Amino acid sequence: MIMKKNVEFYYKRLLGRLWFRPLLFCLLSIAVALLAQLADNSFIADIAPAIEKSSVEELLSILSATMLVIAIFAVGSMLSAFSAASSSATPRSFKLVVADDVSQNALSVYIGSFIFSIVALVALKNGYYGQAGYFTLFILTLLVFAVVIITFLRWVERISKLGRLGHTIQKIEEATKKVLINRLEQPYLGCHPIKESIESGTPVYTKEMGYVLHINMDKLQELASDSNALITVVCIPGRFVSPEKPLVYITYQDANGNTIDNEELEKAFSIDDNRSFYDDPRFGLIVLSEIASRALSPGINDPGTAIAIIASHIRLFSLWVIGIKKEKTETVKYNRISVPAISLADMFDDAFRPIERDGAGNIEVMIRLQKALITIAHIGNTEVKELAILHSRQAFERAEIAMDYKNDLVVLKKESLFSKS
Repeated sequence: MIMKKNVEFYYKRLLGRLWFRPLLFCLLSIAVALLAQLADNSFIADIAPAIEKSSVEELLSILSATMLVIAIFAVGSMLSAFSAASSSATPRSFKLVVADDVSQNALSVYIGSFIFSIVALVALKNGYYGQAGYFTLFILTLLVFAVVIITFLRWVERISKLGRLGHTIQKIEEATKKVLINRLEQPYLGCHPIKESIESGTPVYTKEMGYVLHINMDKLQELASDSNALITVVCIPGRFVSPEKPLVYITYQDANGNTIDNEELEKAFSIDDNRSFYDDPRFGLIVLSEIASRALSPGINDPGTAIAIIASHIRLFSLWVIGIKKEKTETVKYNRISVPAISLADMFDDAFRPIERDGAGNIEVMIRLQKALITIAHIGNTEVKELAILHSRQAFERAEIAMDYKNDLVVLKKESLFSKS
């Protein structure tokens, strides 16, 4: 399972690159254009109808003349959408919008079709194909046209949404929901849980500075087994690391045994300048709250977006709280590794503190926030309820400072969770 997650992590990172899918489609297009010649030495040569070379050549010429223009147009439209997403939502949403499957597939099809037509046209003019090859190439060209048309229709519908604030919020919520579900299945990443902060053993530091994106637990387990050691991971995905902060603590069970090579251990940690949605449930909550804070700024003054973000938080916290209440027993695959749980207090701070601060002067946003905390408190356990009451009180105290109209405060206090608890 974890090995699969390791492969999936690196594969997802590649898919997030704008060049990766077009490259795959280009290679596929070249292969298809050249392999069409195999029909000349197969049974197709006996049954293929006669196709004029000029008709295939004309189709390929039309394809090559139009696809490059459409590809350039697609890139321009996508860049405009990416820019809109960064400016209207938050720059942290950029990578998620870039990784949009429909847009990347569309660009890949356009570029791949152009490459296919150029390679096939050059091969055709140099006598690479026989009569069966002409027929096969003709059929393939028609299929390419069909794929281009269907892709264009899907892409036009998607590009009308891509970069718009509502669509960006939906994409972020979906990405956060997915990583929350994955973490609920393995709250401790297949390792032993750390109930309390344990800082015993030999600390290992990193030379890098940035955020932990992913941990290769298979590699850590192998290193720990070879050295008969126990590893306590301090920095889980989402944590910022620097040379003065330890990544892990190592406890050697055999004083005379092998020691772990620190450089090899560091290779198990993928560290980058920016956080990622893939393995970091808290990052999605932070990005959503950034959108709400931006919407509540005096220059934009869009409380409706902040209320929509609060609704997203309700859905995500409901998913998480119901999941942790089930207390699913996790299979410990890595018996020599221990990791801490995600802090529920940190998740509440990530999601609600920015809205409490920036929306303190808006009665509609504050009432919606109090109702959200009531909902979350009712479905949660004792810790969840205590945190919800804490944030309810903090939100009201901020509102007391920011609001001038006393009746708003009276209404808000009646709707507040802390006043009902």
